[in-house]
Amino acid sequence: MRYIFVVNPHAGEADLTEKIRASAAGLPAAEDCDVYVTKAPGDATKFVNDWCAMHPDEDVRFIACGGDGTVNEVFSGAAGKEHVSVTCYPCGSGNDFVKAFGGAERFLEIPALLRAPEQPLDLLKVGDRYADNVVNFGFDTTVAITINEERARTGHGNKSAYGKGVAKALLTSMKNSFTVKADGKILNPSGRALLCTVANGRYVGGSFCCAPRAQTDDGLIEVCLIKPISRLRFLKILKPYTDGKHLDDPDMQDIVCYMRAKKVEVDAPAGFAYSLDGEIIYENHFTIEIAPAALRFAVPEKKE
Repeated sequence: MRYIFVVNPHAGEADLTEKIRASAAGLPAAEDCDVYVTKAPGDATKFVNDWCAMHPDEDVRFIACGGDGTVNEVFSGAAGKEHVSVTCYPCGSGNDFVKAFGGAERFLEIPALLRAPEQPLDLLKVGDRYADNVVNFGFDTTVAITINEERARTGHGNKSAYGKGVAKALLTSMKNSFTVKADGKILNPSGRALLCTVANGRYVGGSFCCAPRAQTDDGLIEVCLIKPISRLRFLKILKPYTDGKHLDDPDMQDIVCYMRAKKVEVDAPAGFAYSLDGEIIYENHFTIEIAPAALRFAVPEKKE
């Protein structure tokens, strides 16, 4: 099998390209390892697609080295392809996706990534795009836009951007206009909401357990919509929402709309933005569907 490390040199707060290259060179399977350094946004998806087209019958494992954006690009390029498995070396600022599998620590030993067993992984499909973790909008998208602006300004991700995003959203995004229909059921007939998360993974924004019941291989989408609330109540529910207790908290049942579905349709005014694994997309009508077992995902064994 070939092992290809797809490295985003701009992920996180430092360029780890040489560290990863040295680690790969020291492996027993070093002669089967390659390192590819991405050149621009979207390049990882193109590279994986092109490599698979040129080597259609060769077994390969792509290791996404970066944050959630890098994972999304590599996984999107590999989706549905034969002879391909994926895993990741999480070195971004949030690393939300791997929290559904025990956190980043489980994926930081490079030799373990090569021998890790595979399991099926669902993806979310939005038009011709894929999401491995979360599609979210409303309050969360304002946060994500702020994070991206901070990354563009500084040249790398940083955790302080999340706090800045939340502060801005508290001022501008408490009552957002959109309608969500899950498997034909309208969740918010008023056409308003604070936020909505459409999830395959469990975490978003670095620390928020938005979908505590999510399973990445059950063929279902977790849909959670929070109705508009005051800023004071927002502050009161922030901890249970962060901790993933909002689905069972009796004090939140009047504002939480939750269900599992296979298809989610969103209608919103012109200029509407949503976040797909952190990427901001402007579209006012879109459909999210589950793509069951779209990938073979390699997860290292838990340490004893």
